Amino acid sequence: MTIVGILGMTHDEEMQRKYQYPLSLVKEFILEFDPDVICGEVHPDSWELFIEEGKPNGIIGETQDEYPNLIFPLCQERGIKFVPVNWFEPDVFDEEPFDKFPEGEQQRLVAELYQWNEKQLATWNDGSIPLNSKKYDQVTSEMYDWLFEINPDVQNIVWNIRHFIMTARVKNVVKENAGKRILCIHGADHNYWYYKALKDVKEIELKYPLR
Repeated sequence: MTIVGILGMTHDEEMQRKYQYPLSLVKEFILEFDPDVICGEVHPDSWELFIEEGKPNGIIGETQDEYPNLIFPLCQERGIKFVPVNWFEPDVFDEEPFDKFPEGEQQRLVAELYQWNEKQLATWNDGSIPLNSKKYDQVTSEMYDWLFEINPDVQNIVWNIRHFIMTARVKNVVKENAGKRILCIHGADHNYWYYKALKDVKEIELKYPLR
């Protein structure tokens, strides 16, 4: 049986401190899971840029610091295969969901999104791993449903289609690595979508949360 784990984290160092989720703890969870393969939130072109030229920040500076600071060197040290599964098209990925609205409406929507974020992060310690719980995922899913209502055109590109492609890439990794241990690492907001996409795949045993 192929074992697939889901591990969400926060990319921001200040939030890592605030929510007691430093990279050292991420490393602990990775080593505890003992993966053969890590599927990371890295664009394939950015991974190629890192391999060929040693540039760690991605094709548009999007690769998060935990990859060059922890995950890439850990994969090299432990012989873990790294597979980049992120997706975006740089020329259509810059528009924010509120950009099309007048300034006053933008301010109102930003304030409402802040309230969603506060509600979401209020659940940070609901599970045994910060930001990895059903309660966090429920609020996160509701928040992105709200964003879709506000601007479906943008959300379809930057969130929905992106996730269909990312999880399709994970499923390809599963097919190519039968019987292995595969760990998906990404920002915690992606957890609910990964779980929804992978929970009924017959070939795998899904581990989420990892503890």
